[in-house]
Amino acid sequence: MSELLIVGAGGFARETAQAVRDAGDTKLLGHLDDNAALHGTEVDGVPVLGGCDLVHDLPAARVVLCAGNPRDYAARARLVRRLGLPADRYATVLHPTAAVSSTSEIGPGSVLLAHCVLTAAVRVGAHVAVMPHAVLTHDDVIEDCATLAAGVRLGGGARLARGAYVGSGALVREGTTVGAWSLVGMGSTVLGDIPPGEVWAGSPARRLRAADAPALDELVTRTTGGPAT
Repeated sequence: MSELLIVGAGGFARETAQAVRDAGDTKLLGHLDDNAALHGTEVDGVPVLGGCDLVHDLPAARVVLCAGNPRDYAARARLVRRLGLPADRYATVLHPTAAVSSTSEIGPGSVLLAHCVLTAAVRVGAHVAVMPHAVLTHDDVIEDCATLAAGVRLGGGARLARGAYVGSGALVREGTTVGAWSLVGMGSTVLGDIPPGEVWAGSPARRLRAADAPALDELVTRTTGGPAT
């Protein structure tokens, strides 16, 4: 039985831990989190072993990164760079109720939670978070580090570019692109392409403002090669 470390100890990490336990085919060693106050404690019965860099001291264990929230949805991308692990160290976590078609592909480090659906020829990149009851239909493309919150629905041929965050219950029209590091508010209806690095919300969705600094830093890193903090 393979061993797994979950980097993070917040809500998404706890949900991932539950998915691992429900699947029953992996030994969950514990959480890693940089919050020293959590070290030596338990979260839902799972121990917090230490800081994130402890992954290097346990080289036999697979890893999944479960950091990030709407206020800082770039956290996983920063951790990927910081930890510098090879792709084969990363596990892919699928809740046993997730429905993934045989023609779909899922990259390393991605997590698919309960009752999400990938219908046909869906491509999911690395370190993607797919929350419960999300539906990805034919030919959707989800790039690395993107997040689909609970109940998101994507029409056929939709694309979420690197790091895009789509909030709970949002609908994205077929053939539409959500740009890199953009955020779509919960319950929104996306009828046309969204540029990179912006926040959109409403039905139909409209531009509210530029994305927050962590997301914009990642956008600059990807397009110029410059450093992000």
